[in-house]
Amino acid sequence: MKTLKTGMAAAALLLCSGAQAQNVTIYGLLDQAVEHLNNVGASHGSLTRLPGLAGSFPSRLGFRGSEDLGDGLKAVFTLEMGMGLDTGTLNQGGRAWGRQAFVGLQGSWGTVSLGRQYSMLFWSQLDADILGPNTFGSGSLDNYLPNDRVDNTVAYRGTFNGLTVGATYSVGRDSVNAGPSPSGTNCPGESAADTSACRQWSAMLKYDTPTWGAVAVVDEIRGGAGAFAGLTSSAMKDRRSSLAGWVKFGPDIKLGAGLIARKNDGSATTPKSTLWYVGGTYNLTPVWSTDVEVFKLDFKDSANQATLYALRTTYQFSKRTAVYATGGHIANDGTLALGVSNGAAGATPAAGTGQTGIAVGIRHAF
Repeated sequence: MKTLKTGMAAAALLLCSGAQAQNVTIYGLLDQAVEHLNNVGASHGSLTRLPGLAGSFPSRLGFRGSEDLGDGLKAVFTLEMGMGLDTGTLNQGGRAWGRQAFVGLQGSWGTVSLGRQYSMLFWSQLDADILGPNTFGSGSLDNYLPNDRVDNTVAYRGTFNGLTVGATYSVGRDSVNAGPSPSGTNCPGESAADTSACRQWSAMLKYDTPTWGAVAVVDEIRGGAGAFAGLTSSAMKDRRSSLAGWVKFGPDIKLGAGLIARKNDGSATTPKSTLWYVGGTYNLTPVWSTDVEVFKLDFKDSANQATLYALRTTYQFSKRTAVYATGGHIANDGTLALGVSNGAAGATPAAGTGQTGIAVGIRHAF
């Protein structure tokens, strides 16, 4: 509570100064679903719940601003918190501004920013991963993907005639102990005794046209003493390298696909894996749309693999308000026990078995 009050006070101060010198925007997204899952746990029971992490998109509240400094230079900032509408609590390990918290300078040469920010892996997935953070989606197979934000980060991103280049570097990627959980992995770094501990870097090249685009990205995190997910030493790395692309056929059809190759020193038995996905969007009418995607996770030299099929249909009451229905099925092989939903923890199936989920929800943006 103290952290939240401090964060809100900081936002209020920014708004007061913004009234005089800045452009400040308050924005948000409220998205809540009810989902039903079968085949939960060793008893193979069923579960109905309101997931707190994602429905079709994660809920958030944010403040974004800029100040014109002259000669094409701007000061920019963003403060953004993630919220679980099911209980009214903060996500991202309870951080007051867990989604984004940064300040920077922006010009024709791009943007340099300092703070808690997205990795370049996040920006690389925006166009190619059709379902994105949907409760049945890529985060069910790799929970880093919807949580690829990094503390203590210097970031650069710039776009030049369709080519976007970007990079991040963190001296302490995650200072929150919320786990084991991807929302807080207990790796603060910034240590004079071990300068490699908990470092992170990412780099991206992306090319966009009005009808197609392609992107390549590398994202690497290092471990540290006491860090979660098996990365208990600064000599250990978890690297994801991705190629992805998308193409549009007129205003109503879009296809996307990608491949993420991973080398994870935190896994003693299955360090190498690949995750590929292919999906599409079809706008049936100006207010109805349907998204479908298939994901396949495969661990090298292992029987462990999983395939996820997911579908979502959305009806837009207006530009700000929509209702949706989504469903998914995951098939696990070997000893994998991944759940179909990444909307909340605690509902995985027994090892080597499948699971089906359905959800309906409402989304409002402001």
